[in-house]
Amino acid sequence: MLDDIDRGLIHALRIDGRAPFSAIADVLGVSAQTVSRRYRRLSADAALRVVGLAEPQRSDRTQWLLRLTTGPRAAQDLADALARRSDTSWVKLASGGTEIVAIVDSSSTDGPSGHALLLHDIPRTAGITAVSAHCVLHTYLGGPTAWSGHQRALDATQQRRLRTAVAGAPSVTAASGVRTSPTGADSDLLTSLQRDGRASLGSLAAATGWSPATVARRLEQLRADGQLFFDVELDSALLGVTMQALLWMSVAPAHLDRVARTLARHPELAYVAAVTGPHNLTAHALCPDPAALHRYLTERLGTLKAIHTLETSPVLRTIKMAGPLAVTDKPPMRRRQLVPDDARPCHGRKRFGS
Repeated sequence: MLDDIDRGLIHALRIDGRAPFSAIADVLGVSAQTVSRRYRRLSADAALRVVGLAEPQRSDRTQWLLRLTTGPRAAQDLADALARRSDTSWVKLASGGTEIVAIVDSSSTDGPSGHALLLHDIPRTAGITAVSAHCVLHTYLGGPTAWSGHQRALDATQQRRLRTAVAGAPSVTAASGVRTSPTGADSDLLTSLQRDGRASLGSLAAATGWSPATVARRLEQLRADGQLFFDVELDSALLGVTMQALLWMSVAPAHLDRVARTLARHPELAYVAAVTGPHNLTAHALCPDPAALHRYLTERLGTLKAIHTLETSPVLRTIKMAGPLAVTDKPPMRRRQLVPDDARPCHGRKRFGS
């Protein structure tokens, strides 16, 4: 289990994924060596990873919530194949292991290849008995706004001290009021940050061919303009979460925004989004146990009369989180699989639970 130093480190990384260990150590009252050692241990034993992600709500990108139903024997193989693709994130096995849920990133500017998974690869895959794709219209909780369960270790004074320690001068772009968006030239930078959000400036310079100073300046610009954020991946069981569920709700359009904003304030939820389809509001619940989930559904959601219907799908396993699979995480190749994609890596990712 995690102790106070571990929890403080995770909370600090949620505030700034690239915060220097020295700044985190000062806030926690320990040495920088202790913080570095804890980070390495959590990375090895608890799958802790910081990933850098481009703002998902970009005009050229569309995100979909994909639900696939299949037999229990095929589900794991198909989930593994989905996880290997560069256009997916948050691949989960749900509903007793017969349903796969994933976020799919597509682009209309790439032509038919931008929708390859939805239009070409899935229809060719054997073993799938049902498919539904829900376009994500608006994200109320997720992405840069993370689950509050990661953020209960540092008090207000410690949080303020950390933010002050890592704060830098505003970028030229931010000061001028002109927003900077990722370009094709940023592809190598974003790809490297997806795999390791704490990669050194030297490593990022080697990956991009830029100088360390240019890398630092570009990182500052993208972050200042809200085009780049850092997410923390971690086995949520270490935070006391043993019950996860995807909630699919039907809400009258006139009440959708109000209900979604209410749900976004619930500490039990890590993701809330308005989507297309008969279930026009979806959420991801993280609870200590099934009894806690039951209390949440009956005592909190049950009081919201605007929610007409509710479908609850327990999550059995998360195959892939926000970032790409690490080399050691890649599942073995299996005979039954989705056609692998060979498109460029996708840089827009929603944060979908833990």
